[in-house]
Amino acid sequence: MAKRYEINMCSGNLLKNIILFTIPLALTGMLQLAFNMADIVVVGRFAGKESLAAVGSTTSLINLIINLFLGMSSGTTIVISRYFGAKNFDGVSKAVHTAVALSVFGGIVLGIFGFIFSKTFLTLMDSPSDVINKAALYMKIYFIGLPATLLYNYESAILRAVGNTKKPLFFLSIAGVVNVVLNLIFVIIFHLDVAGVAIATAISQVVSAVLCTIYLVRSDEASYQLAIKEVRFWKKQLLEIMKLGIPAGIQGSMFSLSNVLIQSSVNSLGSIVVAGNSAASNIEGFAYTAMNAVHQATITSVSQNYGAKNEKRIKKSFLICLGLVSVIGIELGGGIYLLRDFFIGIYSSDAEVIHYGGMKLRYVCLPYVMCGIMEVCVGLVRGLSYSIMPVIVTLVGTCILRIAWICTVFPAIGTFESIMISYPISWGITTVAHYISYLCVKKKAFKRMHEQ
Repeated sequence: MAKRYEINMCSGNLLKNIILFTIPLALTGMLQLAFNMADIVVVGRFAGKESLAAVGSTTSLINLIINLFLGMSSGTTIVISRYFGAKNFDGVSKAVHTAVALSVFGGIVLGIFGFIFSKTFLTLMDSPSDVINKAALYMKIYFIGLPATLLYNYESAILRAVGNTKKPLFFLSIAGVVNVVLNLIFVIIFHLDVAGVAIATAISQVVSAVLCTIYLVRSDEASYQLAIKEVRFWKKQLLEIMKLGIPAGIQGSMFSLSNVLIQSSVNSLGSIVVAGNSAASNIEGFAYTAMNAVHQATITSVSQNYGAKNEKRIKKSFLICLGLVSVIGIELGGGIYLLRDFFIGIYSSDAEVIHYGGMKLRYVCLPYVMCGIMEVCVGLVRGLSYSIMPVIVTLVGTCILRIAWICTVFPAIGTFESIMISYPISWGITTVAHYISYLCVKKKAFKRMHEQ
């Protein structure tokens, strides 16, 4: 039964397999974004622009706090994919139970940390005084539900590693309906404002985590069947997941750090600009999620074929994913920009909010294909077991460059546009650097693969 949902990247038509893998994964990511979109739309329409700004201003900070453990879910995908490609099913099982233990531990620790320090971090980000209390309340409730969020993401990574992207989509679809219904009930009927959307999000994440857990427990595929009593840290698998996952998490955290600094600069321009930026960020996130699904397909395909020692399919995977992400980036990025007023108008009817939201989409969505190509290059290098190099490149190309930009160019000009232009500049530089890093390591990587 379980094999009907698996996609083996080591055999069959590779283009077809990558597309079949990518589509459900992209839809899953978009549905996760729809959670946040539902929050923002409901508060924007029924609670006002201050509530819209409050919910939207928390995204970059939340990502900064949880990205280290979310990055380790990427390590989970690589490790399990490699074991799966090599047909080492005992290794698959141990990695599965280690990943679940890691998600539970991380969720509890980060949940407590985020709950306690939410308002402190928002204050450090110079969050506008008229939204900071609502933003802090939203974050506190969000972090109460964080253990379920991480559990779902790690269990999705397990299924993704064996090529199963359909079931996570199904579970998240159910949770998404729950989220939207509860949003409307809590905000419109009970007038709970940002607390209502936060509670709805937390409950929906619990639903998705429970459904995914039940599926893994009842799976008839022994290699990744979850036995609750066997959930523990297996030393070898934990070290492998951490070796590949921690650098990915650090990279994601650095990426988020630069976004937090950008958000802080945006916050200094007032709640209207924050609201427009928040709405635009949610919209452009749909394009990014689709491209990131190709990034995940790159990791899974490269990792499985690395385990199977198939150099030809690794190179073919990269070329296919490069072409696919370019099409998605150009089509979705351009389409969103052309329809920018309509999309921003879904969140708010305020003319200034629409203006600033559209301004962000001009600088982000039109050149978005560069970001997608960058992500595929990262997936390729990481799938070849080089986890440190992408971190170094991202540190220089995004984090340091954007920090320097915010500290120099923005104070000199002081406009919203002067902040937004830092995105395409950093993507272009980092994309070139990632590809050069692949050219530098590929010969050594393939030699090491055949020697193992």
